[in-house]
Amino acid sequence: MISFDTTRFGRLEVARDKIIYFPNGLIGFPDVRRYILMDYKDTLLKWLQAVDAKDVAFIVAPTYEFFPDYSVKIDNQTRDLLGIENEEDVIILAILRVQGENVTANLQGPLVINSTSRKGVQVVNEDSRFSCRTPLKSLSSESE
Repeated sequence: MISFDTTRFGRLEVARDKIIYFPNGLIGFPDVRRYILMDYKDTLLKWLQAVDAKDVAFIVAPTYEFFPDYSVKIDNQTRDLLGIENEEDVIILAILRVQGENVTANLQGPLVINSTSRKGVQVVNEDSRFSCRTPLKSLSSESE
């Protein structure tokens, strides 16, 4: 177990095997490499909380839940870096941005995580159909 302080959640204690390691950090945070995923209320959303920077945390969402047409190409170098052997182990998350009632997803810079190796990278999605501020459908609306 390790303990660390956060500005949003106070002191946390987590098992070492819950830590996700980003060898290259995230865009804008190259030196912050260890994170944990935490549930965000009773939703599909998660908090990606930095272990080594108490004030760094992002709300993230699984892209497949909100954007069924979304895809990202994972090159061989990324596959090797993350140790991806099975597609079922790959989790694709988008960092969300909340401004008032507007919620957007960064689909140009998705997070690719290997749930088995607990390694992740932020990749650049070159697909011009997706932007870094793609509107998220309402989290409270139900399917009609």
